[in-house]
Amino acid sequence: MKIRPFQLERYFARHEFSTPHLLCTSDCESVSVGDLLQLESGAREGLASLWLGYTESQGGPELRKQIASLYEKIHPEQILAHSGAEEAIFNFMNTVLEAGDEVIVHAPCYQSLGEVARSVGAKVIPWPADPQQNWELDLGFLQDHLSDRTRVVVVNLPHNPTGYLPDPGFLFELSRLSDHHGFLVFSDEVYRGLEYDPSSRLPCFADINERGVSLGVMSKTYGLAGLRIGWVATSNRKLFEALAAFKDYTTICNSAPSEYLAGLALHHHDRLAQRNLGIIRNNLKLLNAFFAGHRDLFAWEPPQAGPIAFPRYLGGTVDDFCEQLRQDAGVLLLPGTVYDDPNNCFRIGFGRADMAQGLDKLKAYLTPPAGSPNRLL
Repeated sequence: MKIRPFQLERYFARHEFSTPHLLCTSDCESVSVGDLLQLESGAREGLASLWLGYTESQGGPELRKQIASLYEKIHPEQILAHSGAEEAIFNFMNTVLEAGDEVIVHAPCYQSLGEVARSVGAKVIPWPADPQQNWELDLGFLQDHLSDRTRVVVVNLPHNPTGYLPDPGFLFELSRLSDHHGFLVFSDEVYRGLEYDPSSRLPCFADINERGVSLGVMSKTYGLAGLRIGWVATSNRKLFEALAAFKDYTTICNSAPSEYLAGLALHHHDRLAQRNLGIIRNNLKLLNAFFAGHRDLFAWEPPQAGPIAFPRYLGGTVDDFCEQLRQDAGVLLLPGTVYDDPNNCFRIGFGRADMAQGLDKLKAYLTPPAGSPNRLL
């Protein structure tokens, strides 16, 4: 298998743990194991007595029960747990695709959503979001690019990195097109639950169409990246069994402590999500004020959900700006070029409690002392 290096992950491998202020993280504020155990009486004893043998390949019963509670129609036996979302993406693409298939992918995107399909030999067609229309997706573009070789359409809603969220009509029209043309829909829903307006939350695609596979993970909405627990949900039994069989060649099963803690966290999922939404809302106020004061340097469109946004840099080349900011101020932003995006944008993250510190460093960088040359000129 030949696959292109993962640009975003290689960028973080170089800089994430050596840069003091991370202003581009995609996850939310995390908690300690002790914090989780305090959520429920008896949880500490339950973890201490946990048997460290193999877990069930599709995920333990309690974990799958808690995951299924996030859906309207999906049952525990329709949940397949994975080691994070990345394994789920990798397994899905390798299970359903063959060389010569076509995949239409919401773009810009987390690279593996297209790259793994490309490594299988599929043709990947980017479905470009429109930066002039708040990153909307045009269903007309999708219809124009469907063919008898279209096997999968990939969407990511709420969207990484733009925070875009369509109305429900978009999702139901996508479902209708799936029924009519017969393609599968891989729906990356890892930021579901972080809508600023709860009434805008979309249904899970797996709840509305058996051709749909919904992707979820503990790292984003709940801030529990260290558990390395993700999952897919689908009512398509044949597809589920194929995915489960492929997993025998990757992780086989998940970590027992991670499954226990993930199940515990999901039993209190609304509490964890609301905590992170509070952090996001407070940080978003700071960002709105910051970008309002720097309209000469940035084009800012507030996102509709999630802890990330994708503003455009107006002062030069975004790669140069991000590199100089990292070197001179110790602040890490993520240039949009790692998404292969041509719009001179960068990802900014605001789901963590210390975001204001990084933003203050960015402000100071943009406001040099009196008499000093503007380092952006």
